[in-house]
Amino acid sequence: MKAGLQISSFTWPGGSDAIGPTLARIVRDADAAGFDSIWVMDHFFQIRSVGRPEEPMLEGLTSLGFMAAHSERARLGLMVGGVHYRNPALWVKATTTLDVLSGGRAWLGIGAAWNEEESRGLGFPFPPLGERFEQLEDTLRYAHAMWEGERGSGGAFDGTHVHATRLLNSPQAISRPHPPIMIGGGGERKTLRLVAQYADACNVFGDPQRIHHKYEVLREHCEAIGRDPDEIERSTLQSVKLALGDRPGDSPAQIVDWFGELGDAGAQHVIFGVRDVADPRVIEALGRDVIPGIHALP
Repeated sequence: MKAGLQISSFTWPGGSDAIGPTLARIVRDADAAGFDSIWVMDHFFQIRSVGRPEEPMLEGLTSLGFMAAHSERARLGLMVGGVHYRNPALWVKATTTLDVLSGGRAWLGIGAAWNEEESRGLGFPFPPLGERFEQLEDTLRYAHAMWEGERGSGGAFDGTHVHATRLLNSPQAISRPHPPIMIGGGGERKTLRLVAQYADACNVFGDPQRIHHKYEVLREHCEAIGRDPDEIERSTLQSVKLALGDRPGDSPAQIVDWFGELGDAGAQHVIFGVRDVADPRVIEALGRDVIPGIHALP
């Protein structure tokens, strides 16, 4: 099983001046600890499940470029990008740039988005959900065409909302056949259908019973179009409360056992956030006591 770290909060000691050095240290430590992937959210306000909107939040793609410079082996991505924040050309060009500069370590993480309050607050257009799904399919088709061959398909593109005359992508991504595409969300009629048709990975939430059900729905969509479902990596986003010193929480063995249950349900890549990630002892303990156990899971 693979292990991924999601960094979802930048409310750290020292204020704004300390965010850059702290993030650099966390990424270096996570990379050295053996995390297979490191992720940040694609938000501009902090989200309600993590903190108050006024808390610090970094722009995701810029953060990934910074993180690439402070890591060597872990793959890097957004968990997950809101499709309406960028047009398809920018999505693909930015992900290609990250892939080239990181030596082939980029993910394209993308989804139909949900945070209307954030979009309205900052002035981003927030189309109805059906239109955002149309934008998502446009972007996925566009990405596959831009990542064809040595410099993209070179031809025109006609989508529902996007029309382009020349799909040129130079330099081309290092990851071949293209940077892996992850679609976030577990919607059974639209999202998982798009995963089956266009993606290399899915990301769903919930307990073992819930994620197993979602993976089975994905399998059915794959069978409907003749695709091998094992071509798609099955990931799940979770949260972890690691006991540390006198702070209550789960032991490393309990965390590994829980991830083993998720693996039995079909998960191959568990991506998790952990509280107090800026405390150097947290990543150290995960690297010593948790990551080896996760990697030993089938």
